[in-house]
Amino acid sequence: MAESVTEVSLEGGPHQPYHLVKPSPWPIVAALAGGSMAVGALIFLHGLSLGSLKIAQGVPWFLIAGFLFVLAVMFVWWRDVIHESVVERAHSAVVKIGLRYGMSLFIASEVMFFVAFFWAFFSSALYPNAGINGVWPPPGITPVDPFHFPFLMTMVLLLSGCTATWAHHALREGHNDEAKRALWCTIGLGIFFTMCQLYEYTHAEFGFRQGIFGSTFYMATGFHGFHVIVGTIFLSVCLWRVYTYLAGRPQFTPNSHFGFEAAAWYWHFVDVVWLFLFIAIYFWGGMPHGTPIQPASAAPAG
Repeated sequence: MAESVTEVSLEGGPHQPYHLVKPSPWPIVAALAGGSMAVGALIFLHGLSLGSLKIAQGVPWFLIAGFLFVLAVMFVWWRDVIHESVVERAHSAVVKIGLRYGMSLFIASEVMFFVAFFWAFFSSALYPNAGINGVWPPPGITPVDPFHFPFLMTMVLLLSGCTATWAHHALREGHNDEAKRALWCTIGLGIFFTMCQLYEYTHAEFGFRQGIFGSTFYMATGFHGFHVIVGTIFLSVCLWRVYTYLAGRPQFTPNSHFGFEAAAWYWHFVDVVWLFLFIAIYFWGGMPHGTPIQPASAAPAG
């Protein structure tokens, strides 16, 4: 019989419900890693100048090094968090409430991130200006058929949401083997979605630099694809945790598996964003509307 959260928090854990975090170097190291990646991105995009001499123009190595630095900090920091939860049993019920609030606020910030892209798209689509001849989609743009690959991708993501919920219910009931199967299905569907999006991008009839339609389309759908990749990695870590034990204990129990809950919340958020993308950008955004701007007639000769 799995131990309850109360039992875990009292037996071998803190004698009060709050978690006093041990001194950790990872916050400041994470800030340095993020700054390194940002500087690397600037060097890659704009180069590095010493007076009139330009060096490191378009060199990606600083960006790659910064990105690997960020990944390394994420690994060691989250490793410590897992150790606090499973081995030290420091994550009491009160601590988990704080973790849930933190994840909820993170997802809320992600919502506002995508609101910016939707705002840019609707601003251009609802009020097409003279720069695109007053019509949407702009002249020369052939939109992606929403009922071709986008519809397939929608079905794939909706199915992956079902398998993620299946995995959650399996964990709550203590059926770890069933949770493993469900997670394998969810991860496989996430990888398949990414492959479909790559195929769509390589066969689209317009590019990122082809006006406002291309830039808003690729920014919104591309960042969503990036979030799908992050979510797939998140779920892969959860699958690894289902398979492994720490100090002889399972990492997920029926009463204590917030790490998976956070991944499931993130995955369902990615699903919902895609539904908005499909309806707003693929379906409605590909429908022609607007009134072409007629060229001004030549002035009569005086």
